[in-house]
Amino acid sequence: MTSIKCFVFNPFAENTYLIYNNDGDCWIIDPGCFTTQEEDLLSNYIESEGLKPSRLLLTHGHLDHVIGNDFILKKYKLAPEIHKMDLPNMESAPATAASYGVDIKPSPAPINFLKEGDVLKMGEAAFKVLFTPGHAPGHISLYNEREMYIISGDVLFENSIGRYDLPGGNLNVLLESIKNNFLNLPDEVVVYPGHGPSTTIGKERKLNPFLINID
Repeated sequence: MTSIKCFVFNPFAENTYLIYNNDGDCWIIDPGCFTTQEEDLLSNYIESEGLKPSRLLLTHGHLDHVIGNDFILKKYKLAPEIHKMDLPNMESAPATAASYGVDIKPSPAPINFLKEGDVLKMGEAAFKVLFTPGHAPGHISLYNEREMYIISGDVLFENSIGRYDLPGGNLNVLLESIKNNFLNLPDEVVVYPGHGPSTTIGKERKLNPFLINID
């Protein structure tokens, strides 16, 4: 079994996740730590729980999800893993941040490109990489079928969906991603989004105004 710890970081209130098992193996997902205090909060938790970070995974390359990449490389010697189609977003993050009046360091280059259908193993736990574009061209989500949860990034939120008005975004593509990758999952599957509280597939299927009339 795996455990999940969520931190809300940076001016965009982004969810940074740690996924870890009883052996202390730990993955860092979408590190948004922006200030020294946020970096300390993340690293102190990792130390207090005796965790051993082994992978840095990105659902996509938007600035609020990659702010901490430089810190993670320096602290844990981990380079990011991302879908190749979202590499331009990650590389342009400092320029995009500057347009918001935010100064961030460039991300280190990826060590690996994730692709649809990859299965990532943490001990006995398996996470299937789902290709879920629409918010970003190379967006991926991570589905743990056995433990019935999905790291959705900025695809699906409680009562909402991801923005589609950013460069490379597309509403129709986003809705297709949700239909084909989320709405075919059991109602009980927990959704851990890139912003806001967790939810379930069943709740969003029933109450999300963007999904009620989805074909």
